[in-house]
Amino acid sequence: MNIHEHQAKALLRQYNVNVPHGVAAFSVAEAVAAAESISTDVKVVKAQIHAGGRGKAGGVKVVKTVAEVEAEATRLLGSVLVTHQTGPSGKEVQRLYIEEGCDIGSELYLSMLVDRASSRITIIASTEGGMDIEKVAAETPEKIATISIDPATGLKPHHIRAVSQALKLEAQTAKQAGIFLKGIYEAFCGLDASLIEINPLVVTSAGDLLALDAKMGFDDNALYRQPDVLALRDLSEEDESEVKASEFDLNYIKLDGNIGCMVNGAGLAMATMDIIKLEGAEPANFLDVGGAATTEKVTEAFKIILSDDNVDGILVNIFGGIMRCDVIAEGVVTAARNLGLTKPLVVRLEGTNVEKGKAIMAESGLKIISADNLGDAAKKIVAAVKGE
Repeated sequence: MNIHEHQAKALLRQYNVNVPHGVAAFSVAEAVAAAESISTDVKVVKAQIHAGGRGKAGGVKVVKTVAEVEAEATRLLGSVLVTHQTGPSGKEVQRLYIEEGCDIGSELYLSMLVDRASSRITIIASTEGGMDIEKVAAETPEKIATISIDPATGLKPHHIRAVSQALKLEAQTAKQAGIFLKGIYEAFCGLDASLIEINPLVVTSAGDLLALDAKMGFDDNALYRQPDVLALRDLSEEDESEVKASEFDLNYIKLDGNIGCMVNGAGLAMATMDIIKLEGAEPANFLDVGGAATTEKVTEAFKIILSDDNVDGILVNIFGGIMRCDVIAEGVVTAARNLGLTKPLVVRLEGTNVEKGKAIMAESGLKIISADNLGDAAKKIVAAVKGE
């Protein structure tokens, strides 16, 4: 789960991380009131969307007067920002962050994340702040430092020294790095974060460290113990189908292909998507119904798949271990009948009660194409979609 910049800064402030003063605004009037409460000569109007690249898309503006804040708020609220992370459809701006300006001496990059290779919290630091870290990694990888934290010891002084050296902090600023990093580390662990990114991390002309921007992501599996974080979730920033799927405990991710997939098990779902591509087509989604699907759950899965106008056919691939194939078959038949499914449907069942499941589909009177194995299923759905 991701949150907005203003929410991330509010959380970091609780952990003694130095961030600029700012106020969230959901209307032009609130933006004006926020600007009037900020005493600095320079003010910054920031669009709040869950995507990077806002500045290049016109979503971050530096102004000097309240009238300019009002004009920018009028322009931005309700507009659609298209960045390299939003895709061509962009994201509608529904809230702003009005922030005080600051005297920037230099811009750095700092983040903390879980490194899957080492299974450790890892600090990424670079002197190239304000840029996409992917671009820095591709063009000047020597400018990126990676510092791994042993979970048995936690953050230690030698980590702080390594980061200070990597960022080339001068003595006065390096003294602040300890408090700054300690706050980020405690926030990361205490809030079950998966990513905290400060880009840019600013050294002001006075030598102070300041998180000028902040991005935070959280481990979805730990949200049950983070109610305050969960309360920050903005459903309008998430794909509607993915939100609907989560209500029925379905793991769904929309993709760009035309063949809908309904599978039980993440590994099998990945294999199903791969073999569809092998046959020359593209999957329209990743959808894992889990190990305890009911007729209702299968019906909702079909509804979600069919809500994508790009879907031309559906492949159901179920291995019945804990899941019984006859239960799945009943769910598929009921869903196809209730939804009046007219698009090609290929079903591959294997495992517990597989013959009962096949019999249920065969006797349904519906145009369900049965497949013997995964390769056969992929060939049949691709052929059916192409009208072969």
